[in-house]
Amino acid sequence: MEKNLNERLRMRASQHFLDSIAVKQDAEKVLPEIVAQGVIAMVNCLRAGGKVMACGNGGSAADAQHFAAELIGRFERERQELAAIALTTDTSILTAVGNDYSYDEIFSKQVRGLGKNGDILLGISTSGNSKNVIKAIEVAKQMGIKIIALTGNGGGKIAQLLDKDDIHLCAPSTRTARIQETHLVLLHALCDGVDHVLLD
Repeated sequence: MEKNLNERLRMRASQHFLDSIAVKQDAEKVLPEIVAQGVIAMVNCLRAGGKVMACGNGGSAADAQHFAAELIGRFERERQELAAIALTTDTSILTAVGNDYSYDEIFSKQVRGLGKNGDILLGISTSGNSKNVIKAIEVAKQMGIKIIALTGNGGGKIAQLLDKDDIHLCAPSTRTARIQETHLVLLHALCDGVDHVLLD
């Protein structure tokens, strides 16, 4: 029985690699041009003294923090610090706004308080339907803040909010794990592109 269990688990693990590769191959066919647009928008924002604010829930919150850390610290090469903040990290703000107002407002209130015209909001939602990310996008658009949205599952409600001036990186999958894995590649591609423009 143990041998059969090990074989089944090995096959399941192997299938995760194969599925992840397949989604990334599909993404490579459609997303690099949009990544390039995102890089240019970020470089223009940062050169003009703006900042990138990132938000998401759960695994997407971790991605937002990871992304901000790559800009403030470094990606693969030494460079100056770049202005970025994850709106997912201040537990006093998150719990106060969630308790006193609504969990749906935890990012939008920070965008109002911290954002300015010319900044970028990087909103991450695997489903495209996260209410607090949607509210943050709505507020950002009212303030003249450009949107870079990372979604999956066809883009959900977030896709309906975006216009030609926004940048939509939609992972071609309906599975949360595959979407999150693709989002990480996209975030690294954005970081690499920014470094390439600024350093080369």
